[in-house]
Amino acid sequence: MTLFDLSGKVAVITGSSKGIGRAIAERMAEHGAKVVISSRKVEACEAVAAGIRAKGGEALVQPCHVGKKEDLQNLVDVTNRHWGRIDILVCNAAVNPYFGPSLGVTDEIYDRVMDTNVKSNFWLCNMVLPQMGERKDGVVIIVSSIAGVQGSDRLGLYALSKAADMQLTRNIAVEWGPHNIRANCLAPGVIKTDFSRALWDNPNSTSLQATRQAPLMRIGTPDEVAGAAVFFASRAGAFITGQTLLIDGGRSSGRVSTPA
Repeated sequence: MTLFDLSGKVAVITGSSKGIGRAIAERMAEHGAKVVISSRKVEACEAVAAGIRAKGGEALVQPCHVGKKEDLQNLVDVTNRHWGRIDILVCNAAVNPYFGPSLGVTDEIYDRVMDTNVKSNFWLCNMVLPQMGERKDGVVIIVSSIAGVQGSDRLGLYALSKAADMQLTRNIAVEWGPHNIRANCLAPGVIKTDFSRALWDNPNSTSLQATRQAPLMRIGTPDEVAGAAVFFASRAGAFITGQTLLIDGGRSSGRVSTPA
């Protein structure tokens, strides 16, 4: 068994039909985990699962709208019936329907962002943590964002929700650590996914300009986040809990001069 071996582990990943969630599911499957592919669209989930199975991995598809509590409970129940347990929970699904100053946020938009990005994670973790506690083993990974550690004049509401996810992670670490459950948070910078297209596909985007001034001078890829998720889920990360890992190409460390 290697430090990164996930053989025999059952991993549930929300929002795993594309982007970062898909990469996490695929890489965890490559390391031996049985993965549950979940998002709102069953066809997209089936395509990801088929790819995993074609490479010899094991994948279960269970559609879920994370904003609906009954869907989350069904996700947990179906996984338990099929594989008998959940060892790794990755809360990745999120929304960002608004880009602009906080003054323009309506009650409807506020509720949608906070319900999807925070409340759903709170619900799902509380549904899964008790069984992990009974076994004295489990891992929770919440996908946040670099936005959660920075102020923003265009992503303020999204940033608020992602900062809350970081605190949720710390709370879980403290409450459940005595039961040998670890909780950590991933905070990606600009990653090339459809979700963040507005940030990297616009040459005038302030986020893209800031990324080009980061030490690595580029945007990231989903796999570069997935690798960190495998680390946190495996024995390699067994003594790490309550932490937020910034995966931002060094952007949070400072700026470098852009070559002419």
